[in-house]
Amino acid sequence: MNTMDEDLAVKALAALAQSSRLRVFRAIVGAGPEGLQPGQLAQALEVPANTLSFHLKELQHAALVTVQREGRFLRYRADLSAMQGLMDFLTAHCCQGVPCGNEHLVTCQANGR
Repeated sequence: MNTMDEDLAVKALAALAQSSRLRVFRAIVGAGPEGLQPGQLAQALEVPANTLSFHLKELQHAALVTVQREGRFLRYRADLSAMQGLMDFLTAHCCQGVPCGNEHLVTCQANGR
């Protein structure tokens, strides 16, 4: 999702506009490229499994996370390109239309995030 339209931006912002879901998303982002399994998230955030499942589906529907099946388990990862697309959408008209540099770029490095 390199180019985000207004409808997708609204979905992403709506998904993040709930405190528990925002905590879930931040935990997944914090895990980096490895992502997290729902059990790890539930334990770390002390969220019941059924509630967590609802939040993960909302984040996935908003295209903020991806899910990959690993045998019987699922692994959720932040979609950093979607996150960057949202940031680009939100800052597209800053600085009176003059590019203001790369201060808002989302980057994730294996060491020293």
